[in-house]
Amino acid sequence: MRKQNLITAILVLVFAVGFGQSKREKDQAAIKKMCGCYEVTFNFAETFSYSKDSLYKPSKTKYDYGLEWVELLEDKPGKVVMQHLLIVSDTTIVKHWRQDWLFENTDSYQFFKDNTWKFIQLKKSDVAGKWTQNVYQVDDSPRYSGTATWVHIDGKSYWKNTTDAPLPRREFTVRNDYNVLKRTNVHEITNYGWLHEQDNEKLIRDDKGTDVLLAREKGLDFYKKVDDSKCLAAQNWWKANKQLWAQINKKWNEVYDLKKDLHIEKTVNKQPMFMPLFELKPQASTAEINSIFSQYIKS
Repeated sequence: MRKQNLITAILVLVFAVGFGQSKREKDQAAIKKMCGCYEVTFNFAETFSYSKDSLYKPSKTKYDYGLEWVELLEDKPGKVVMQHLLIVSDTTIVKHWRQDWLFENTDSYQFFKDNTWKFIQLKKSDVAGKWTQNVYQVDDSPRYSGTATWVHIDGKSYWKNTTDAPLPRREFTVRNDYNVLKRTNVHEITNYGWLHEQDNEKLIRDDKGTDVLLAREKGLDFYKKVDDSKCLAAQNWWKANKQLWAQINKKWNEVYDLKKDLHIEKTVNKQPMFMPLFELKPQASTAEINSIFSQYIKS
């Protein structure tokens, strides 16, 4: 009887492990479907405002369009790294945001406010079977991080999470009446490519972490898959610049590996950090990169 129970337990364990691997592989396949060449339409609208100021003006509804290449940088079990490159013209490529996907990840930098991120360690039990999406800004500095389960049901694959983030680029140059964007992000794989849906809260956060809700916002970013040849300019740009950004990313990893709260100076000499990094030549030295980091990074 004991032998039979042991065999049953082993079979259950083998089945569970096999199922877990199958699920993880299915998750990873869905994540990688976000790579390639896309015609992107960006749509944002402020839906509700809660300000008691009678002169409050909501953000204007925003529609924008872009051609974007999503380069697969790394693909190994439990980790996918993708770099977005915005194509302005055949000769003008903008290094856009980067997204790293990590399976059952426990280390996280959570945005607090005012260019400050707090390092936290999640419990293993809280991340079991889940993927963390770490989103990085154009200079590979942190933006936001969220952990949730990929769901595959009724022929759909999607991931949904709520987390805090800095103001988006479309807002921080024109708005200073809130300092945190609580983002609910949904990434859904579709028959035309993928959809990034957002339900966001614009928050005013004080030093104690107390929040006041200023407004709500809806975002819909449609990524329509097109032939990779339309993004050839971005592919070539990345080949010429990937070594530089590998060096910069290596420096960032040294910062992240400290596992301490992180503060980045908003500007130095009236420049945000991405500007001197973008001015570096592909053959820039480690000393040049270190010099920039030493001016902006406060741990």
